[in-house]
Amino acid sequence: MGQIDSRPALLAGAPSFILLALLLVALPAAAAPGDVAGTIPLRVSHPTGVAFDGSRLWVADRSTDRFYGIDPANGAVLDSLVAPGYFPSGLAWDGKLLWSTDPADGRIYATDPSNGFTVRSIESPTPSPTGIAWDGAYLWICDNRTDVIARIDPGDGTTIRSFRAPASDSRSLAFDGERLWCSDRIRDRIYLVDPASGLVLVTLDAPGPYTWGLAWMDGELVCADYEDDLLYRLVVRDDRQYAISSPRRAVVDFTTEADVLGPGTIVSLEVCYAVPRDRENQTLLSPPRFVPEPDRFETDRWGQRVAVFRFENLTAASSVEVAMQAEIETSAIRWFVFPGDVGEEMPREIREAYLADDAKFDLGHPFIRSLVDSIVGGETNPYWKARRLYQYLIANMEYELAGGWNTAPTVLRRKTGSCSEYSFSFIALCRAAGVPARYVGSLVVRGDDASYDDVFHRWNEIYLPNYGWVPVDANAGDREWPADQAAAFGGVSNRFLVTTEGGGDSEYLGWSYNHENRWVSSGKCRLRLESTAEWEPLE
Repeated sequence: MGQIDSRPALLAGAPSFILLALLLVALPAAAAPGDVAGTIPLRVSHPTGVAFDGSRLWVADRSTDRFYGIDPANGAVLDSLVAPGYFPSGLAWDGKLLWSTDPADGRIYATDPSNGFTVRSIESPTPSPTGIAWDGAYLWICDNRTDVIARIDPGDGTTIRSFRAPASDSRSLAFDGERLWCSDRIRDRIYLVDPASGLVLVTLDAPGPYTWGLAWMDGELVCADYEDDLLYRLVVRDDRQYAISSPRRAVVDFTTEADVLGPGTIVSLEVCYAVPRDRENQTLLSPPRFVPEPDRFETDRWGQRVAVFRFENLTAASSVEVAMQAEIETSAIRWFVFPGDVGEEMPREIREAYLADDAKFDLGHPFIRSLVDSIVGGETNPYWKARRLYQYLIANMEYELAGGWNTAPTVLRRKTGSCSEYSFSFIALCRAAGVPARYVGSLVVRGDDASYDDVFHRWNEIYLPNYGWVPVDANAGDREWPADQAAAFGGVSNRFLVTTEGGGDSEYLGWSYNHENRWVSSGKCRLRLESTAEWEPLE
């Protein structure tokens, strides 16, 4: 399929070692979901819906009000039918009939391609049906006016099930034999949607500027782009489990100032800094620099490296300062987690460390046990366990920065919490359900590239067999649209320098992240501590 390559004919007489060298050069890098596998040129100028009947692709054209049967190998037009409506939008193939939607008159049609006759016309249960798909028994439609996806009876249009569309301009649907794919014109995204729950599972970047039609063809998505007048063949499953984008290079200065207000003496002060490391979407361009040099480095029980600074006999009105500077490149990351690919066997060391109880979690509390049982039920897939708990959290919690970190049962019953309390609560729910979970802590870009942060941010990671540690930020995912909720389950932006990976109480950081301060005083003595992060773009 795709455009024909003439190079093999031109190289027919080339020596074998040259052919081998050229073949090796031509081998593509590991593809990621959403990558373009090939394009198919179109002879139409306003393509909307697209469907695959097993041998040819059908493309709807809004300008000519026709359906064109085309050769998927080269885009040649093999057939042409008059559309039953004046605004053909979505197309689907049920094995015998070509179904189409017309958002202008709110109707759904079935056309027999053998003779071009319209054999069925039903009123759509939604006012502006744009996309349509066939799942083997029923039709699915999406509506970009009401932002609804619905499963309907092809006999009379009765709605069997409906849920909210991933985002605000759903143009097309395709069914891959198990789940739905939905295109989004405004955000230029394509979403994998669970038809049972309406949850977005995977997000792909659209290949062109005006994504409309979608079809499933031989294990690939075919995407019709209204502006490019092309059909794109998209990779759906391949070797890469995540993609990174939008790299940001910056210098981050993290500083702690300690002022002794007296009247007594600070006998000893230890400032502990979490030392950042390279991650999938984070690269240290040089080793972190410290001023002054740390007294020592330690590693806590979670494997977190910590720089320890020690000061002694600080009298009233004295001050000390600790600084860490890191030059980094941090990128957005998006994981492509297909629930069916997630295993159930956990490594023993992961189970022992990240299913354990701790003071903030209180896994044996009756409220935690009852809540997990009611949410997870008999589910055994770790992805679905964690996803159900995540959806519960974002539906029932509200962000509130009130100071203090309460235990998970208290936070979950109160239904408000800070990012740390969200994190502790999600860890408790996941571990009680048998899903290993931890937290990561970070310094944050606050708006402008050159910015100041004194609040910081923490979120979770869950361990999924066959994938590893996958980010989950219930605080960031507490949003209106399903696509935005899904973006925080397996995705992180480029606004963070992750310093800390922890699973609970740490010998050096306690329950904190980024840093912790410990001191011993003599007499009445107050100590003022201030920690800030400054971000500057790195040219």
